[in-house]
Amino acid sequence: MNVDSDRQGAAGRPTPKGLVRRLLGSRAALGGLAVGIFLFVLVMLWQGLDEVTQALRQAGWGVVTVALLHVPQIWADAMGWRRLMSPGSPLRRRTLVWARWIGESINDLLPVLQMGGNVVKAWLLVDRGIGVGPAGASVVVDVTLVVLSQILFTLFGVSLLLPTLGGGKALPVVAAGVGFMTVLLIGFYLTQRRGLFGIAAKLAQRILSGPDWAAFSTGANAIDADVMCLYRDRQKVIAAAAWHLTAWFVGIGEVWYALYLLGNPVDIWTALLFESLGQAIRTGAFAVPGALGVQEGGYVLVGSAFGIPPGAALGLSLVRRMRELLLGIPGLIAWQVSTLRRSV
Repeated sequence: MNVDSDRQGAAGRPTPKGLVRRLLGSRAALGGLAVGIFLFVLVMLWQGLDEVTQALRQAGWGVVTVALLHVPQIWADAMGWRRLMSPGSPLRRRTLVWARWIGESINDLLPVLQMGGNVVKAWLLVDRGIGVGPAGASVVVDVTLVVLSQILFTLFGVSLLLPTLGGGKALPVVAAGVGFMTVLLIGFYLTQRRGLFGIAAKLAQRILSGPDWAAFSTGANAIDADVMCLYRDRQKVIAAAAWHLTAWFVGIGEVWYALYLLGNPVDIWTALLFESLGQAIRTGAFAVPGALGVQEGGYVLVGSAFGIPPGAALGLSLVRRMRELLLGIPGLIAWQVSTLRRSV
C-alpha cells in the first residue's frame, strides 16, 4: 500500500503524519508542553541540581546499558500485540517490534497527547496489508491490556511486600497508585464499549478542526465493532496480557540497574514497585508530553516512600529520559525514512 503521509487518504481520512502535525500544533498539546516545562523547572529548582548532577556523573556511560535493557521490554510488548493478530496475518515479529518502537518513540518525545504514537502504529500495520479495522482494534485492545497487566504487576509486588509495608508511608502511595490505575482502566474499557473511536473522532474534530475529520467517523464506528470482536476471543486476550505482564517484569531490571549505577542500590521488589508506580504516574499524565515534570515530582514522592534520596530519584528520572532520547531519536528517524519511502 503506497501512502503519502503528507496528504489525506483516498477516502478523505487524515493520515498519520497529518494527524501528528495537527496534534503538535493543537492548543491542548502546546498547553501540556508548557505545563510540563514549568513543572520540570520547578522540581529541579526545588530539589537543587548538585545532588542530581553528582548522581548522573556516577552513572556515566552506564546510561547506554540502561537503554539496551529496555529493548527486551519493547520486544515482549510487541509479542503481546502480535497475539491479537489473526492467525493468517502476514506480519513478521520484527515488523511489530519496529512499529512498537516507533510508536513509543513518538509518544515519548513528541507532544501528541499519547495519541499520535498509537495511531502511527496502527497505520504502519495498514501499510503492510492489515485492514484499518483490525489494525486499529489491535492497538486499542493492546493499550488496555498493557494497563491491566500493570495493575496485576503492582498487586503482585504489594502482596509480597504487604507485611513490611504495614505501617509505613509506602503503603498509601502504592494503594493510591493501584486505585488510580484501576479507575483509569475501567473508564477506558467502558469508553470502548460505548464506541471509543466514534468518540475520539468527534473529539479530534473539535480539538484539531477541519472538515476532513467528519469523514473519519464512519470508519471509526467499524473499528469500534472490531474492538468488541477482539474482546470476545478470550484466548487471544489472555495470551497478550501474559506477554505484557512478562514485559513489566523485564522492566524491573532497568530500574534496578539504573539505581545501582546512581549509587543507591535497592532490592528487586522495591524496583518492582518503583517501576509500576512510576509508569502509573506517566499514564495519568498523558496530556503532558513525556509526563515532563510530573514524572520527576512523582519519582521524588515514590522514592521518599521507599527511602530513596530525592537526588537519586531525580537522577533515575533523568537517566530514563536519556534512554528515551537514545532510543527515541533513532525511532523518529526510522519513521520519517519509512514515510519518505512510501511517498516515492
